[in-house]
Amino acid sequence: MYDNTLDLKQTFKKGERLKRRKLIKRMFNREGESVAAYPLRIIWLEVELDSNYPAQFALSVPKRAFPKAAHRNVIRRRLREAYRLNKHNLYEFVEKQEKQYAIMVLYTAKEALTFQQIEAKMKVLFKKFVKRNQ
Repeated sequence: MYDNTLDLKQTFKKGERLKRRKLIKRMFNREGESVAAYPLRIIWLEVELDSNYPAQFALSVPKRAFPKAAHRNVIRRRLREAYRLNKHNLYEFVEKQEKQYAIMVLYTAKEALTFQQIEAKMKVLFKKFVKRNQ
């Protein structure tokens, strides 16, 4: 089902990106479950994905809190990097369950945080996700 060699490289391939609008809408229309660890919130939905990956990932940074696109882009880069470096924890759990998930991470803080802070919270989110789905 899933090729473990990609994990060793810690890549973030095109097939891992969540792009389907209908699926994202379903996540927000009371079908998806969520957990928060300030400043991040994770929303997920168990689905059958077209890709060979156990999860597809998307993220969102609010325009209201960060009106300048350059500031939103910096936060997005930090979120993607934190996901890329720590997704192996998530993938191990999901593979054991033999399920596939659509995952979206929302940035809820009003100020930009450092990469180290974001990465620490991403780890906490993944632990909460695993605990909730056992």
